[in-house]
Amino acid sequence: MPVPATRHIVETTLYVRYAETDAMGIVHHANYIVFFEEGRSAYTRQRGSSYAELEKTGVFLTVVEVGARYVKPSVYGQRLTVRCWIAEIRSRGVTFEYEIVDTDTGALSMTGFTKHICVDREGRIILIPALWRIWAE
Repeated sequence: MPVPATRHIVETTLYVRYAETDAMGIVHHANYIVFFEEGRSAYTRQRGSSYAELEKTGVFLTVVEVGARYVKPSVYGQRLTVRCWIAEIRSRGVTFEYEIVDTDTGALSMTGFTKHICVDREGRIILIPALWRIWAE
């Protein structure tokens, strides 16, 4: 049974770099997944530990599914805010959800989610450590 997650939302802001755009000056769709990762990293830091510190314990969250809904294009130089929260946490997995909005106007650019499974150094599925479960509190 999933642990009900509170919606502790963490926000991080970034500027769209030129290298993240396509020939039309629009953010290439693959870069939003990188923005998701930045959102998750900010989430773990704000919740008390960096993801790098957690990996030192030999436990990893591997992505098993990604979903994205593109609402409005983002462009070079635009300031974006990535909002990230835990939608669900289970004994061996966690689902993060995201919104990416224009920082200045609040206009929604995209929404999405990533599902992760907890594994050890050998890639075996394991229980999420108790320390990690506090992220959802």
